[in-house]
Amino acid sequence: MLNAKMDKKLGFGCMRLPVLNGDTTQIDDEQFCKMVDTFIEQGFVYFDTAYPYHNEMSEGAVKRCLVDRYDRDRFLLADKMPVWLVKEYSDFEKIFNTQLERCGVEYFDFYLLHALEEDRVKELEKIGGFEFVQKMKAEGKVKHAGFSFHDSAKVLDQIFTDHPEVDFVQLQINYYDWDSEKVQSGACYEVAKKHGVPVIVMEPIKGGTLANLAEGPAEILRGLGTDASFASYAIRYVASLDNVFMVLSGMSDYAQLCDNTSYMKDFVPLSDAERQAIAKVVEELKKLPTIPCTKCKYCVAGCPMKILIPDLFEAYNTSVQFGVTPVTRRGYDRAVSEDHARPSECVKCGMCEEQCPQHLNIRELLEQVSQKFE
Repeated sequence: MLNAKMDKKLGFGCMRLPVLNGDTTQIDDEQFCKMVDTFIEQGFVYFDTAYPYHNEMSEGAVKRCLVDRYDRDRFLLADKMPVWLVKEYSDFEKIFNTQLERCGVEYFDFYLLHALEEDRVKELEKIGGFEFVQKMKAEGKVKHAGFSFHDSAKVLDQIFTDHPEVDFVQLQINYYDWDSEKVQSGACYEVAKKHGVPVIVMEPIKGGTLANLAEGPAEILRGLGTDASFASYAIRYVASLDNVFMVLSGMSDYAQLCDNTSYMKDFVPLSDAERQAIAKVVEELKKLPTIPCTKCKYCVAGCPMKILIPDLFEAYNTSVQFGVTPVTRRGYDRAVSEDHARPSECVKCGMCEEQCPQHLNIRELLEQVSQKFE
C-alpha cells in the first residue's frame, strides 16, 4: 500500500530548479526555499530528485532547502539509481550511500531504477539491480521500490511479468503523446493498469511545450472561457487518470509553482467539454505542416557528413507545432555535434534521397531546418 500522506496528486520535480545566471549547477536556493515553503504550506508533500539532475547538484539543493529545514515526517522524498553508471553489484551500494548522504536522509520514501529500457533491464538482471532495491527495502532504507521507464508497452509488460515485486512505475504521459507510436503513453498506462501497478507521471507538459501553445490550439483552450493556464489542462489531463497517484511537475520558478498548486490543491478532474477541447488541440497540432518522416534511418547510413536527418526533422516538426523555444531547441542541439554535421553543412550529394522510402526532398527540407534553427 502506498503512503497515506499522498492526498494531493502534485509532486515537485527537482530537475528544472531555479538557477542563477543561467548556470544549471548554480541553484537559486533563496527562490527554491520559497517554493518549498509554499508547496508544503498548501499540503503537498512529494519531492522527486535524481543523481544526475542539475549536473549532480539537485540532491544537495534538496538537502539544503527541504531536508535541513523540515522534519522528516513533513515530506516524501524520491530518488533514482543511475543504472548506466553501474558496472558491478558493489556500485549499487556505493551510489545509494552517496545519495543518502547528499540528501541528508536515512531512507527514501520512493526509490527508482532510473530510465529503464530493454537493454538496461537485461544488464540490471545480470548484475542484480532489482535484487539490490529489494534488499534496501527489506533494510528499511527504501519504503517503496519502482522504476522510471522509456520504451515500448511490450517491454513494460515483460518487466511487470518478470518482476511482480515492483510497487509502482514512473511513465512519460501527456495528452499529445497518448497515441504516439514512439512514446506510447496510452499503451504503457494500460499495461500498468492491467498489472495493477500504480503510476507516477513525468513530463505531463511534454517538457514545457504544452504550456506554450499558439494560434489555433491556443484559441481552442481559450474558447473554454476560463483564465486557466495551458499547463493546467495538461496536468489535470493526466491527474484525471484513475491509476495515476502522482503527477510530477518540474517547476522552474515561483510563478509556475503558484499556478500548479492553484488548481491541484483542490483537484477537479477534467470535464467532458475540456476533454473534447484537448482532443481538438491534438487534431490541430497534427494538421500543422510537418515533415512526414517515418524515422527509418535509411538516409543516415550513406550520408558522408553523418547528418542525423530523422532527428533534425523531429526537432523541426516539434518547433512547427510549439515554436522555437529552449525546450524544442534541445532536440536540434542533441542532433548536431562533432560527429554529426549541421543541416547547413549538407553537401547536396543526394544519397539520402535515393534511399528514402517516402521520397522526401531531403536536401530542400534540410535547408528549412537550417533556416529555422541556425
